[in-house]
Amino acid sequence: MEKKILRIVDANYNRTKEALRVVEDLLRFLWEDKSLTRKLKHMRHNLTEIFNRNLFNKMISQRDSQKDIGKTLDSLELKRRDIKDILFANLQRAKESVRVLEEISKIINKNSVCKLKKMRYNLYSLEKNVEKKYLHNNR
Repeated sequence: MEKKILRIVDANYNRTKEALRVVEDLLRFLWEDKSLTRKLKHMRHNLTEIFNRNLFNKMISQRDSQKDIGKTLDSLELKRRDIKDILFANLQRAKESVRVLEEISKIINKNSVCKLKKMRYNLYSLEKNVEKKYLHNNR
């Protein structure tokens, strides 16, 4: 596998895990939503299973966060008005990064494509539930 492809996978794997954790913790500690918290935790664990130890080690070996040209703080990140903005932004981040993983997996790990697609659609449903319960009429 090409080194730069592995960097894309590594960045999006981390982005997905981080975004899912933010959403999970907001739902767990602020809204105490046991059901949605459980679903997010399950998604994070599924992602870990999809990217097995062997692939994970290859991804890490290509990581170069010190030279990453995208590591500077984006001004949009500082424009969060409230917790609901943070929740919404992280749901978007999770969906986008899972989509990248799904597309790249078509060339590096075809066996994971269906699992990632299912995860993406589960995120769409979860987002709808979150919108309905916590964000509706507040955006």
